[in-house]
Amino acid sequence: MNTAVTVVQDHTGDLEKALAALTENIVYVGIPADNTNRTDDDPLGNAAIGYIQENGSPINNIPARPFLVPGVQSVADKVAGIFQKAGENALSGDLTAVQQGMNAAGLAAQSAVKRHITEGIPPPLAQSTLAARAARAVKRTKPLIDTGQLLNSITYVIRKK
Repeated sequence: MNTAVTVVQDHTGDLEKALAALTENIVYVGIPADNTNRTDDDPLGNAAIGYIQENGSPINNIPARPFLVPGVQSVADKVAGIFQKAGENALSGDLTAVQQGMNAAGLAAQSAVKRHITEGIPPPLAQSTLAARAARAVKRTKPLIDTGQLLNSITYVIRKK
């Protein structure tokens, strides 16, 4: 018995592109170094301020207020599910769906980090910080939310590995 296989349509190129998009890129969540500008006179950019807040600065009497890692960890299962679906889409050769999945994962993590901050992060602000805010007529009392610039600088980017 002689059976011949005829290729009607070749989608291997689509498969290769979709798999490459998924495996050669990475989603970063945080404050990109090129997004550190502030509108106030603070000599530090948002990325540096975020790092200090995440890790603390004992020499400057600033306690650690982790917001980035816990925020991302809070949606780890959700993001894993998004990436699983993106992997299935990659195996189907659907590059657009893979890219949409990567964006959805980034957005989910970005939103979780912002939500973590707005819910309030311990420890509470020192009385001296609250007094300094009051002197500027700022009524916000939650840590990490003063002008809103740090919160608004949190984003995600998709970059080549």
